Amino acid sequence: MNFVIYFIIVVGILVFVHEFGHFAAAKICKMRVDVFALGFGKRLFGWNKLKGFSFGSLPKDIDLEGNTDYRISLLPLGGYVKIAGMIDESFDKDFLNKEPQPYEFRSRPTFQKIFVISAGVLMNFLLAFIILWNINFFHGEQIAKTTTIGYVEESSPAYKFGFQTNDKILSINNINVSNWKMVVEEMLMNNIGNDIKIVVDRAGIQNEINLKSSDIIDASKNEFMLQPAFFSPYILEVDKDSPAEKGGIIKGDFIIKINEQNLNNVEQAIKIINANPNTELLFSVLRQKDTLLVSVTPNEKGKIGVALQNYPIGDIDYISFGFWGSFDQTISDLANNTVILYNAIASVFSGDLAFNQVFGGPLKIAEKASESADAGLLSFLAFIALLSFMLAIINILPFPALDGGHLLIIGIEGIIRRELPVKVKIAIQNVGFFILLALMAFIIYNDIISI
Repeated sequence: MNFVIYFIIVVGILVFVHEFGHFAAAKICKMRVDVFALGFGKRLFGWNKLKGFSFGSLPKDIDLEGNTDYRISLLPLGGYVKIAGMIDESFDKDFLNKEPQPYEFRSRPTFQKIFVISAGVLMNFLLAFIILWNINFFHGEQIAKTTTIGYVEESSPAYKFGFQTNDKILSINNINVSNWKMVVEEMLMNNIGNDIKIVVDRAGIQNEINLKSSDIIDASKNEFMLQPAFFSPYILEVDKDSPAEKGGIIKGDFIIKINEQNLNNVEQAIKIINANPNTELLFSVLRQKDTLLVSVTPNEKGKIGVALQNYPIGDIDYISFGFWGSFDQTISDLANNTVILYNAIASVFSGDLAFNQVFGGPLKIAEKASESADAGLLSFLAFIALLSFMLAIINILPFPALDGGHLLIIGIEGIIRRELPVKVKIAIQNVGFFILLALMAFIIYNDIISI
């Protein structure tokens, strides 16, 4: 249920922001907007100035006299704005039998058409920028000053690749690394599509681990496959009447050990707890400056009723960017993500990465939305920002039925100073629309088989 709720929240925000961009730009240019819809397909309910609030579909021959029908439709997988006099994914062409009207899209100059079509992408960029700028300004960045790997489970991909607990990463593809941020950047960002050579110090002896880039991305689908040492599970929340509350654990505690086993991260703690349903466990917790021993018995599902977060207990660099520094950092973050996304797409076409390693559909979005929400508000907002940014980047591609495809047609018409034949534009939209449907079906199929 969490997946569904968070998916609807995320998609609702992104679609509303994107379509509001088109809507506002059209209104600024004095174009009529017939429909502002969240969702596709059958109209469930909506409101317009002429008819007020109503359920179900509107009569096909209704004349809204220039007013917009704001509606919620059946399929919550997107949305659309229907602008008068524009050939779009609705395939409405009845207006072609009439003389062009001043309030129609087709009657407006090229620069206004470009403004209206690009406004959705611009709003998605703006949403991503505002969220990330606020995160950078108010919270800065925390960088763990370690390259030592924490707990590595023997059944994990990291262990199979050759990593062990307490390995210290020295270099990645001959680049020396000095903190965990550099480790993540070199393994996940700067070497997309490249094989990777990692040198680690293991008890004073240097070992070399060689990985394919596709192996790293595949192993890190849910989260980065390696976790740094010197982190501890931190109690964010304790459910009322839960095993944790009954055992004496409170919000703000650090879990140092379970049954005398030292903990390096949340994942290790969860694994131990889940593996011991209805079994009493001895927790060593740090509360302010005191270390306490408490007994907690997980329920039959292997849960104790707490929200956990990795919290650093080692050396941390706290970076504050300031007002303009946050601006520069956000620009840098978005630029890096642009390069990463296009490199990943290029790696798919070159065969270096599998399709399902780069692209995800509704099921993966729902999964990631729920995971980010569980990690806290900042994580959830950062996820929305990243998804909004990626939506903008993909939507601006010059492909039929995407905003970039519309911009390409408008640009061509601006250069030749006349409209392309209507049949040509409809054919382009049809082809693009059905290719996108087929691509979406394939993405959903990959989502299902990867669960």
